[in-house]
Amino acid sequence: MFKEIGALMGLMKNLPKIQEELARQQQVMGQLVAEGEAGAGLVRIKVNGHLQVTSVQINLEAIQGGDRELLEDLVKSATNVALAKMRQLMAEETQKTMGSLGLPAGMPLPGMG
Repeated sequence: MFKEIGALMGLMKNLPKIQEELARQQQVMGQLVAEGEAGAGLVRIKVNGHLQVTSVQINLEAIQGGDRELLEDLVKSATNVALAKMRQLMAEETQKTMGSLGLPAGMPLPGMG
């Protein structure tokens, strides 16, 4: 417990550096892009680090098939794949930030939850 209090006090001294690093991380997160695909590439979805869909590509073959339910499932699947990839990228970036600040892995960062 005292070790954690000491670490917290150390953080308070480094608050300007922490704020700068968190701002940098937010900027990096906004530039990340992940892509998910489904149906052997019939549907491709891109998302950014703000978890927003930035691109949807649907191959003509998927549309010409006329199976609306299948197309909806492909879009949902590709989106979920892209979001899962993005969450992994974001976790990796967060770990880099934590390491650069000398913080223990898994410690929640303000504004990053």
